[in-house]
Amino acid sequence: MKTFSPTPEDIKREWYVVDARDKVLGRLAAHIAHRLRGKHKPEFAPHMDNGDFIIVVNCEKIRVTGNKAAAKKYYSHSGYVGGLKEITFEKLLAAKPHLVLMHAVKGMLPKNRLGRAMLKKLRIYTGDEHPHAAQTPKPLVFQ
Repeated sequence: MKTFSPTPEDIKREWYVVDARDKVLGRLAAHIAHRLRGKHKPEFAPHMDNGDFIIVVNCEKIRVTGNKAAAKKYYSHSGYVGGLKEITFEKLLAAKPHLVLMHAVKGMLPKNRLGRAMLKKLRIYTGDEHPHAAQTPKPLVFQ
């Protein structure tokens, strides 16, 4: 038996919608990263992007456990001396809730051009509405 190596013609992408209401941030991000990479498919190949499209709604209602809401910090640097900025989870969730989940999923994907291509298949929205009804996404529920 020969080893199967998938080609771009073999890739079949599905669209899924995930409701992030009352989901724990890390667990949800791990499940989403797993689907974006395509590791749930039998034809998974680590050198190819064969994952599915994921639409996340209600990202502003995501939660964290313990004291992380007040203690977890996100850092960015402008590149200049003294240009380090920090923001807590609570403030970032209030200002830009989609960045919280995007940052968590991005850290679980490969750090190369393949990982950046996988991240483009993630769509995050606040509220229940999303503009991807034409793709007929299937609901995806994580335990």
